[in-house]
Amino acid sequence: MKYNRKEILEKIRGKLIVSCQALPDEPLHSSFIMSRMALAAQMSGAEGIRANSIEDIHEIRKTVDLPIIGIIKKDYPDSPVYITPTIKEVDALMEEGVEIMAVDATDRMRPDGMTLDAFFASIKEKYPDQILMADCSTLQECQHALQLGFDLIGTTMNGYTEASIAEAVPPLQLMEQVVHKLHAPLIAEGHLDTPELAAKAMHLGAWAVVVGSAITRPQVITRRFVDALEKHNGDTDI
Repeated sequence: MKYNRKEILEKIRGKLIVSCQALPDEPLHSSFIMSRMALAAQMSGAEGIRANSIEDIHEIRKTVDLPIIGIIKKDYPDSPVYITPTIKEVDALMEEGVEIMAVDATDRMRPDGMTLDAFFASIKEKYPDQILMADCSTLQECQHALQLGFDLIGTTMNGYTEASIAEAVPPLQLMEQVVHKLHAPLIAEGHLDTPELAAKAMHLGAWAVVVGSAITRPQVITRRFVDALEKHNGDTDI
C-alpha cells in the first residue's frame, strides 16, 4: 500500500518505530533476518520501521506494510558523517522508495566539503516531496534543521558527536527542548532502552519513538543480563 504524506505522518504519530539494523560485523547481519525482525515488530504493534541499506529495505518491504525510515550507512575518508552522507545514497533510497528518508544533520562537514545547507538544498531540488528526517546531536543542530525545512527532527546522534558526547544519556532533556522550545515534530531516538523510557519520551511530546538495540540486537540485550549477573556475583559472598 502506498501512503500519502499526511497518512505517513499520522500513521506513526504516537507510535513505536522499530529500528531493524545489523552491520556486517554483527551476528544477525542478513536482509532476510532483518525482514523477519520487522515482521515481528509489526505483529507486536509497531507502526514503522527504520532500516539501513537498499538490500534490507527491499526485503523488509516484501514482508511488512509499514512506513519505512530509510538510511544508508556509508563511510567516507574525508568526513565523519556516515548516515546517508551524499546525494548518491539519497538517489539510491529514492529509487528503492522509502516513506521517510533520514540523513545526518549534525554541523560536521560532509564528504567533499559539502555543508548541510547545500546538501539539503540539493535534495529538495531533486525530490521536493520527499519527507526528510534530520538526525541531530544538539539543540542547536535541531533548530538549524528545523529552519532549513526538515519535516521531522530526531535526536539520533546525541552522544555520538564531539559536540554532544558529554550530554546526559538518554537525551530526555534535549527531547523536551525540541518539543517545547522549538515546537518541532520530534522523533525521539537514542538510548531509549526500556519501555519506561520510551513512554517517557512520548510523554514529553514526541511525535514518535524509535527503539533499536533494545529490541533487535540480541548481543546487546544478552550483555545487559550478563553484566547484571556478574555484578551480582561480585557483590555476593558465596
